Amino acid sequence: MSDLDYADRSDFEDAERGFVAALSPAVVRTDDGRVIWDGDAYAFLDGDCPDTAHPSLWRQSRLCNKQGLFEVTEGIYQVRNLDLSNMTLVEGDTGVIVIDPLISAETAAAALALYREHRGDRPVTGLIYTHSHGDHFGGSHGVLPPGHAPVPVLAPAGFLEHAVAENVYTGGAMTRRAVYMYGAELDKGPAGQIGAGLGMTTSKGTITLVPPTLDITRTGQEETLDGVRIVFQMTPGTEAPSEMNFHFPDRRALCMAENATHNMHNILTLRGAVVRDTRVWAHYLGETITLFGDRTEVAFASHHWPTWGRERVVEHLAGQRDMWAYLHDQTLRMTNQGLTGLEIAERMELPPAVANRWANRGYYGSVSHNVKAIYQRYMGWFDGNPAHLWEHPPVEQAKRFAADYGGVPALVAKGGEYAAAGDLRFAATLLGHAVFAAPDDTAARQALAAVYDKLGYGAENGTWRNFYLMGAQELRGTIAHTVLETSNPEMTMALTVDMLIDSLAIRVDGPRAWDEKLTMAWNVTDEGRTWHLLLSNGALTYRSTGPEESGPAQAADLTLALTKRQLLAVLAGKGLDGVRVQGDPQVLATLAGLLDTADPDFSLVTP
Repeated sequence: MSDLDYADRSDFEDAERGFVAALSPAVVRTDDGRVIWDGDAYAFLDGDCPDTAHPSLWRQSRLCNKQGLFEVTEGIYQVRNLDLSNMTLVEGDTGVIVIDPLISAETAAAALALYREHRGDRPVTGLIYTHSHGDHFGGSHGVLPPGHAPVPVLAPAGFLEHAVAENVYTGGAMTRRAVYMYGAELDKGPAGQIGAGLGMTTSKGTITLVPPTLDITRTGQEETLDGVRIVFQMTPGTEAPSEMNFHFPDRRALCMAENATHNMHNILTLRGAVVRDTRVWAHYLGETITLFGDRTEVAFASHHWPTWGRERVVEHLAGQRDMWAYLHDQTLRMTNQGLTGLEIAERMELPPAVANRWANRGYYGSVSHNVKAIYQRYMGWFDGNPAHLWEHPPVEQAKRFAADYGGVPALVAKGGEYAAAGDLRFAATLLGHAVFAAPDDTAARQALAAVYDKLGYGAENGTWRNFYLMGAQELRGTIAHTVLETSNPEMTMALTVDMLIDSLAIRVDGPRAWDEKLTMAWNVTDEGRTWHLLLSNGALTYRSTGPEESGPAQAADLTLALTKRQLLAVLAGKGLDGVRVQGDPQVLATLAGLLDTADPDFSLVTP
């Protein structure tokens, strides 16, 4: 930290450049009055950095907290800090093209209203999604309400599949962990939530999805929206499975999606996801420089603030490229020397020219957890040491630690000694065992909460801080509730029939279903295919056939002929009205009775 140049004010100048107006008060509510965004809660960041925050993270949070409508270049505007992400607005011949409409419909509508207040009541004439994460499409109904006039909606190939897949397979767990990662339920303040590195936090409104009408499929593809020429670069497997950068040649402006922001990003987000590919990420950043570097005067992204000037843009992109390439290559070099992910994370040191760039600091990702993720991508969870091959689960391990230390009080005392000596990491390990061995032990919970406080206060990474402080809050008895509204029918309709069946399969309570066997056939008429479902040995499996395909002739216990929309209604428990039924309808009730319901508020730091 001593080599960071706190006197360098260029980021602050860039973050304030082009300011038009702020939303005041910076509060967004739902129709029924519930607050889903409160930017005014961060006014305390105007003060000096306290002892309860890392100075580097405090600086980043002050930058992210710059709120309002900003002019990027002639005809391109951004609304920043009305959500975790930015909403970009590109003026065309007859209206405005929206890029990435935030997380919630309510914040997106507020952002559009702020733009129109100062630039005129221009209609939305196009919508572009840069990639498949919810903070870049969830507010789509805020800019294109239901019943809107048809407009082109562009997205990278594979967008729809990836946008909804996370919600199908591990959406419950990811959403729960995101509550901790972004700290949205923490009190805002010097000893609480001060940001998330990538932005301040997440809004808590209505998540929606207007489906794309045009897929971008290749680098170099050019489209014209409302008179605006756009040239695209496909970047799959970088920050998202489906992502793209794009260039506005007539305005010499480059949209970097979320591929080059002003911090080190995640290779494996702490909320959980598939590990990203640093090798591919570095490659595409190099390609971006080749394609657009000489033709760009400003680069902007869907988080943070723009970078102006051709040389500065290239320098920024090259710095991020080298950061990812170095982390990737050095992790694998040390892996091949026999080091594990944990060991590499302790040894890894970026070159000073890379590490001391503010835009490469680990506010969202970190060297530590990114290196472990790279190792995981190539080598998996097992480090090769057989001592780690068949360990006890946390509670059983904790009980043995407590017994070996002479009981939970002795374990708490020893953890306190390590904390007093400044070894907070091992103090957290011992006290974590104490809590898992005796979850109701107040002394253990309070001691671990105090250690988490200190770890959070010292973290340069915003998401680490939030996880630590949320963990401390849970230990002190406050359970943060997961708030998520995904009632939008387009979101549900975007699921393929395969995904719908998968969503049922992962909810089957296997042990209760061991001795059940049932078969169903769903003839989805508007898809022109029939799905054959089999529940056997606690597993729900399926295959699909078209009219030209022959399969083994066998009668199902229940056959339904219906449209996809009717199938959604059936799965939502709305009955079989209008559905052609052959066989025993009770089969549906039998399956429903075997489905598990996820706990949206499960604990993370206690058993």
